Amino acid sequence: MLNTEPDRLKSYEQLAKEQQTEISILKKKVDRLSFVRVALLLVEIGFFVGLVSSEGNTANAIWSVLLLLPIFTFAAVVRQQNKLEKTYKFHQNLLWVFENEIAVLQGKTNGYDDGTAFEDENHAYLSDLDIFGKSSLYALINRGASKIGVEELAKHLAIVNNQETIVERQKAIKELTQHIDTTFAFRANLKGHEVTRIEEIKLKLGAQLLKQVAFTSNGLLKLYVKLVPYLMALLGLAGLIFGGTFWSVFGLVAFANAMVTYIYSKQITVVYYGFSGSSGLLNNYADAIEWTEKHDWKTTYIKKLFPTNKKVSSHIKNLAKIIVEFDARLNFLLYAVLNFFLLWDLKCCIKLGDWSANVGNEVAQGLDRIGYFEELISFATLSYNHPDWVFPVISNDFSLEAQHLGHPLITLQKRVSNTYTLKANPTVDIITGSNMAGKSTFLRTVGINMVLAYAGAPVCAKRMDLSIFRLLTYMRIKDNLIESTSTFKAELNRLKMILSEVELHPNAFVLIDEMLRGTNSKDKFDGSKAFIEKLIKIKTPTLFATHDLQLSELEQVHPTSVRNFHFDIQLVGNEMEFDYLIKQGPCTKFNATILLKQIGLG
Repeated sequence: MLNTEPDRLKSYEQLAKEQQTEISILKKKVDRLSFVRVALLLVEIGFFVGLVSSEGNTANAIWSVLLLLPIFTFAAVVRQQNKLEKTYKFHQNLLWVFENEIAVLQGKTNGYDDGTAFEDENHAYLSDLDIFGKSSLYALINRGASKIGVEELAKHLAIVNNQETIVERQKAIKELTQHIDTTFAFRANLKGHEVTRIEEIKLKLGAQLLKQVAFTSNGLLKLYVKLVPYLMALLGLAGLIFGGTFWSVFGLVAFANAMVTYIYSKQITVVYYGFSGSSGLLNNYADAIEWTEKHDWKTTYIKKLFPTNKKVSSHIKNLAKIIVEFDARLNFLLYAVLNFFLLWDLKCCIKLGDWSANVGNEVAQGLDRIGYFEELISFATLSYNHPDWVFPVISNDFSLEAQHLGHPLITLQKRVSNTYTLKANPTVDIITGSNMAGKSTFLRTVGINMVLAYAGAPVCAKRMDLSIFRLLTYMRIKDNLIESTSTFKAELNRLKMILSEVELHPNAFVLIDEMLRGTNSKDKFDGSKAFIEKLIKIKTPTLFATHDLQLSELEQVHPTSVRNFHFDIQLVGNEMEFDYLIKQGPCTKFNATILLKQIGLG
């Protein structure tokens, strides 16, 4: 039983080694078949020389038969090699998945998107809590490769779900965590494909394809396309037997077929556009969808992702087969032969039309389902990788109780956990302390774990019980030269936003780190004091980190509404040591003087 992060790391390292061995074996097989293909080509050349130099009908017939053998064998070898190369690519992707998990557990960069595109400095908490961007919560969690997958993850980190949804999502993530060993193959099937490509295909399968193939609804055209292979075979056979006129008719019909193909060439090109070379992508997505279909899911949240019981993976594989047939037009010589004698492109268009009319919408929904599973799998992987994290209890009553709460973006080896509990009534908790002692990190630890909790995810704690809060933060306030906004003006804008929100939402929870840095110390104190008293009046729970020790005196004025906490330092000789543990009461030890002396000031 793997119960710790180091155990998980060892497991991934073992899985990666197994994949490396499998990849090595497959590589040898692929190389061997490449050698066989070259050998068959040389044999074919030898048989051709034998045919050219032979004399007599019997010898010619024998060499002609022998000439066909390498061709058929070559075709079989190519098919086998293509299968092996597909398997080889899958195992390479699977190796990447395991190596990526190893990197993430070692504190290195996640190979998936870091969510930079979703950054929003005007949001209530995203920028302050490192939710998106490099070294962010999103960068830690994301395992999505599809557009819906990355967008769904971003959505659930940027909103606060209601209690029912949070509990349902917790159950779904727990269920997926139990199947985590099979999710790696699911992810490997989706690795390496362009997100825009599958989005183009989904758009095409929606409303476009039926309109584009509407020209194939002509009954006479469909009948002729269906009969033309038999007609050409009959005329060809007649030409072989009787010669003369039948060959002329055969040629005229072939020319007519070429003209029919030319007449419809624009419509055919429109139908084909977006599908070219996508059979491999569709097959991989079909395998991923098949994985979602073959499990008997128990949780309500996952069941809702299946509006019908119909399985669409087989339909996508059928679509992939049609695309493979359609791709024959990419070979100029093959294109001419197939269309002159079989009206191949029109036949493919008719197949696509029939396919789309029957299952097009269902397949589009199935492709969307992949993204929703990716989002849940991202959280399930987080839960699996950190078995000591817990799913929080979402309470109806006002509460926030966290035991051994740590910051999820700090590695296990460096992480320091704290226990923190709100009183039964809302308070403003003022946190004083030395520079670098851990005040800001503690505020972000509380906030980022609340974000995880509201997404239905596990939190970095031994236990957490909390109610639904409207999370508001004031931490990284900076100026904006483009908008001619000074730091002080930016701070005022943020305070105005918070005051508006707390008036609208009685369940607001505020995190403030060093308020009004952009002004003088007197105005800073007066403004901070007035803001705290405003929050006390409207009973808004707040964590307020500050260097201003005077603010801690507010506890004497408001003994039931203000609490003091601090982070301090320990001096060992001339060296400072930090334990990063929160303690009761205001801070009595500061380190600014020591730090200034260390750089030659004082």
